[in-house]
Amino acid sequence: PVTAGSIVVPYGHVVGNEKWRGSEVAQRLQGKVRLVFEDGLGLVDFHLPNRNCILLISEADLVAGDEFKRRLVRFRNASSLRGIVIVEKTPISDQYFSGVQKLVVLELGMVLLPVANQGEASQLIIQLVSFCVREQSRERGTGPFARRQRSPPAEPALLQAAQRIPGVGKAKGLLLLQRFGSIQRLCNAPCSELEQVVGQTAAQQIYTF
Repeated sequence: PVTAGSIVVPYGHVVGNEKWRGSEVAQRLQGKVRLVFEDGLGLVDFHLPNRNCILLISEADLVAGDEFKRRLVRFRNASSLRGIVIVEKTPISDQYFSGVQKLVVLELGMVLLPVANQGEASQLIIQLVSFCVREQSRERGTGPFARRQRSPPAEPALLQAAQRIPGVGKAKGLLLLQRFGSIQRLCNAPCSELEQVVGQTAAQQIYTF
């Protein structure tokens, strides 16, 4: 199968592709989330709740050639899941990053999150899982008379990801995450909405990135 689209992931759980068993990212996830390994996930590396999934591009994938690009294109064309691409951007793989960014963000319209190593990748996955849980509890609590709650403070890993955007420091990162709630929504925000939070110059930088 191209993806395990029929998989229903309980909140707080992650379903991992068998190929990641024993890896650093899997070891760091253990104990933080309930990680279950499955064969037959196809193109997907990790399934999260709420039909979100992770495609993890390692340093080795980037250096090895274009196979990872074919995988991303096949996923985008065949899947109804929300794919989040995490890329290991290191001194060795840095030269390939702009090409990956162009493919993922501009051509495929997917969310791209660079990390320095598998440890950072696992932190991001943990934060995304906890965000899915909060999003679900918020959906359950909404109704015509439900009071709107203030956004929770940005989680450290999400804030680190936001600060990788050119022109975004800690203060702007916090404002953006409080406004949009997730990296995914921030990536999809129109320039006009970004301007309301950080002003015209920074908004244009963020939108272009």
